[in-house]
Amino acid sequence: MSSETSKLAIVTGASRGIGRAIADALIEQGYRVLAVARSADRLAELEQMHNTGERRVLAVPADITDDSTAERIVSSALDWAGRIDVLVNNAGIGIFKPAIELTAEEFDAMWRLNMRAPMVLTRAVLPQMIAAQHGAIVNIASLAGKNSFAGGTGYAATKWALRGWASSLMLEVRQHNIRVITICPGSVDTGFSSINKRGDHITQPEDVAAAVLFALSAPERTMVSEIDLRPTRPS
Repeated sequence: MSSETSKLAIVTGASRGIGRAIADALIEQGYRVLAVARSADRLAELEQMHNTGERRVLAVPADITDDSTAERIVSSALDWAGRIDVLVNNAGIGIFKPAIELTAEEFDAMWRLNMRAPMVLTRAVLPQMIAAQHGAIVNIASLAGKNSFAGGTGYAATKWALRGWASSLMLEVRQHNIRVITICPGSVDTGFSSINKRGDHITQPEDVAAAVLFALSAPERTMVSEIDLRPTRPS
């Protein structure tokens, strides 16, 4: 697929873990990926891996909890590709401790990255998608957004909120041929938190990326609005 015709996806938290796997998978499917993360060094590695022959990755180091970065990300995408087809809201943080120990500052940090940043960035890309009458907003939520657990008062609250926001957003933008897709993984074999389970039997980042590709590849008349991902064999 040529750089003139290939679709453009913005992926946040693209430097490692689930975000890196999603970026890799989209590139392999012919997308150009605007990769956003705070780590410039890790993004440079992503560029070096994929930018052979033609540019498949544009790295934009940014802290998306700063609202002002949203317009810079969108401008970079439009300057490079002239279009935005997919936004993957993947970046997130988890701080897991009992509610009595969770500080307001820790809750605010999770809220700003897990919920506020997706809202601000989505609001920035929607005018282009509405004008094109085409697009997809993919939100990486969590089964913690459906299931409560001890130590998850802050994190689960942000993921419940993300799902509620996404389901309402879907009803608002589907008339413009824009799909809103929410992926809810359970335990994934990453370094995201100390409570994550590890091992080959646990869902891998590549499995989450495969779910994203599955939803995006559905016929345009069909929207896969939400996917739950669990290990087939949990232990």
